[in-house]
Amino acid sequence: MGALRTPREKWIEAGLQALAAGGVDTVRVETLAKTLGVTKGGFYGYFADRDALLAEMLDTWERESVDDVIARVEQEGGDARDKVRLAGKLTFSSDRLLPIDLAIREWARRDQTVADRLRRVDNKRIQLARDAISTFCTDPDEIEARALLAFCTAIGSHFLAADHPGGTRAPVIARASDIILDVPRDNPAE
Repeated sequence: MGALRTPREKWIEAGLQALAAGGVDTVRVETLAKTLGVTKGGFYGYFADRDALLAEMLDTWERESVDDVIARVEQEGGDARDKVRLAGKLTFSSDRLLPIDLAIREWARRDQTVADRLRRVDNKRIQLARDAISTFCTDPDEIEARALLAFCTAIGSHFLAADHPGGTRAPVIARASDIILDVPRDNPAE
């Protein structure tokens, strides 16, 4: 009986975790093998080289952050506002996807192929916001502006170090979301 091989998905997952923790330069075959507790020989049964692993990592990230998110949003149902909020929560609040997403954004600054992939993913994501906003807003310029604001809030909030006097960031982001999604304030005197 032959030795059990470490599944391909384990290599990809270890690569994504390394990427999230330390950036693309930390995704090394020897390091991943050590993390998985195996020899690096099994790696080459699945991947021609490190670049092949990196490409499959990007494929996995794209599928999880777009296709899987959209499928879950459709499964959960709700109105357009609920759907766009859930998509944002799944993508930009997730302990799994958010660190990977941020690492890929950094990687894309130095690699045009990754930048092209990120653009494709971001275009799919922002279209979801456009679609939701267009259910209550008919002005194309306003739809685009609100979708951009939603996306910038979701991504930019992870880079902003500012304080919010008298409160925390969570209620500020929630209110920004309400403004973008045209949800009236419950108590305007607050």
